[in-house]
Amino acid sequence: MSFQNLLLEQKNRMAILFINRPQALNALNNDTLQEINAAIQQIAADDSIELLIITGAGDKAFVAGADIAFMQNLNAIQGREFGALGQKAFMAVEALEKPVIAAVNGFALGGGCELAMCCDFRIASTRAKFGQPEVGLGITPGFGGTQRLPRLVGEGMAKQLLFTADVINAAEALRIGLVNQVVEPEELMSTAQAIGERILSKGQIAVRLTKAAVNNGLQTDINSAMSIEADAFGLCFSTADQKEGMQAFLEKRKAEFKNQ
Repeated sequence: MSFQNLLLEQKNRMAILFINRPQALNALNNDTLQEINAAIQQIAADDSIELLIITGAGDKAFVAGADIAFMQNLNAIQGREFGALGQKAFMAVEALEKPVIAAVNGFALGGGCELAMCCDFRIASTRAKFGQPEVGLGITPGFGGTQRLPRLVGEGMAKQLLFTADVINAAEALRIGLVNQVVEPEELMSTAQAIGERILSKGQIAVRLTKAAVNNGLQTDINSAMSIEADAFGLCFSTADQKEGMQAFLEKRKAEFKNQ
């Protein structure tokens, strides 16, 4: 599938998805959100892809936000539909069973911060800037910002960022737990890919079951979450990868996982 606002590259078992509207600082419009959803479905169906990195084209922006020129004249019904479209696309990213890393190379504001937050974790360039500036435009976040930000940084810090529309730098994002690591711009993609390679060296059935257990467990009470974990743990023992992983450990050799 070809895209107008995205670039999709594959390096062995890893895919890199670029939001590619550099002339608009990669801002999200209706077409771009639809393409993100379509790209995630394509990646989900492609067994040769086992991990995804999302980043922004150019050196200024990851995603600078939703396209304000597009949103300016929407009415209430159209605004809700646009928000629902963004939520659908970002829920698809979050629900992808394969690991997803955000490599944040510049501005990640509004919808850009929301896109980064629906990834499994975030690696940031020193140039990265994060924020939810929507209240300064007279709107709320619409693509999950009011829900994912408190889950990542805590209610109090999230409310401060949401209410003030403050934009924070990468160092502050690291301090509050919004990103996992900050690196120089020229090291961003190599760092994200190196982490990806470490993940890909493990048993991918176990990685995917772990992701599902974390994501699903966070949506329920602790007792139900423990049951989710127990089911995932037990299921692993039906796989050839579990046999290979434990046999390799006992034989002091590198495991050769086959996703079986």
